[in-house]
Amino acid sequence: MARAFLFVLDSFGVGGAHDAAAYGDLGSNTLGHIAEFCAAGAADRAGLRKGPLKLPNMSSLGLLEIGRLASGDYPAGMPLPERIFGLHGAADEVSRGKDTPSGHWEISGTPVMFDWGYFPSEGEAFPPELVEAICSEGGVPGILGNRHASGTEIIARLGEEHIRSGKPICYTSSDSVLQIAAHETHFGLERLLDLCKTVRRLVDPLNIGRVIARPFIGERPADFERTGNRRDFSVPPPEPTLLERLTEAGRKVHAIGKIGDIFAHQGVSRVVKANGNAALMAATLEAMEVAESGDLVFTNFVDFDQLYGHRRDVPGYAAALESFDRALPEIHRRLKAGDLVILTADHGCDPTWRGTEHTRERVPVMAFGPGIRSRDIGIRPTYADIGESVAAHLGIPAGSHGWSFL
Repeated sequence: MARAFLFVLDSFGVGGAHDAAAYGDLGSNTLGHIAEFCAAGAADRAGLRKGPLKLPNMSSLGLLEIGRLASGDYPAGMPLPERIFGLHGAADEVSRGKDTPSGHWEISGTPVMFDWGYFPSEGEAFPPELVEAICSEGGVPGILGNRHASGTEIIARLGEEHIRSGKPICYTSSDSVLQIAAHETHFGLERLLDLCKTVRRLVDPLNIGRVIARPFIGERPADFERTGNRRDFSVPPPEPTLLERLTEAGRKVHAIGKIGDIFAHQGVSRVVKANGNAALMAATLEAMEVAESGDLVFTNFVDFDQLYGHRRDVPGYAAALESFDRALPEIHRRLKAGDLVILTADHGCDPTWRGTEHTRERVPVMAFGPGIRSRDIGIRPTYADIGESVAAHLGIPAGSHGWSFL
């Protein structure tokens, strides 16, 4: 029996979504615009990176052909490889919204065909009755923020007042989310997590996808820093995902990073937390060593989105892609006969786009492993084809959505 490794490069879209205009994202292209900036020298940063985007390993897995297929043009400044290994294509999203749960659940064979609840983008974000309930049931003297905001910006602006007052910083975004930032020591990490559990229950009637704990440290705005103890409190998927189907069949699912949180720990056998792409890669390589026949190792590489996409940091995003690309041979060296690796994304977050939010884009699909021949799998009509391909590879019955491309 084979093993499967499913790696999500969080937010690494390739443009071209058929419904991008409906989301205000027509023309967004995370890969294409990063490559364009790099080729023009606009993504050079002393001590970090310089010149055109260099992704030789992903290029050999068909990334440049994926860019052309999804958006019509090859990414600028990147040389075509002599040979392509494995399956390569792009996938459209059918789920509503462009957030993390929708993308991951659809990847795992369960599209989101309902509308999430959202908070207003102008003025106060949270209704007075919710704020009152957060304070009374959460045991806090009030809240700060109460608006759409960038997490790093609002912590820098309100962090000192939070420390003085004991009021948590509550904010949202264009996603279906309520985020709560609090100081790990002055407020307390466990207290923050308990508060988020309470708020999770309070926003259930509003159909909010996630409540996210955003702990930070530091004493002044200049040194405030979010820690790796983030925790996402998600609603469970609306029907069994690939993960639950695998565990019900007696297989193990190794959830690396925030995967366990995204799926509300449904269908997860083992959770491995790690902070940052380098640590996530190390944890993934360790999981590859211990994964047994029939297992799935599922990793979310969050830095692309959290540190670079939302912060509109093109050089940082480019450098992170190049670092990931350099690590791919380590993944390849750990493969055994019958193994399958799939690289994909859950949405876009074009760092050249207006605003700071996700972008509606197609995502890349690169699949490789011993015995996997090179083939163009075209534009898949749903991310669910990815999960169904994993299901077919691991020999469990097909689900209700998507078709295997194997």
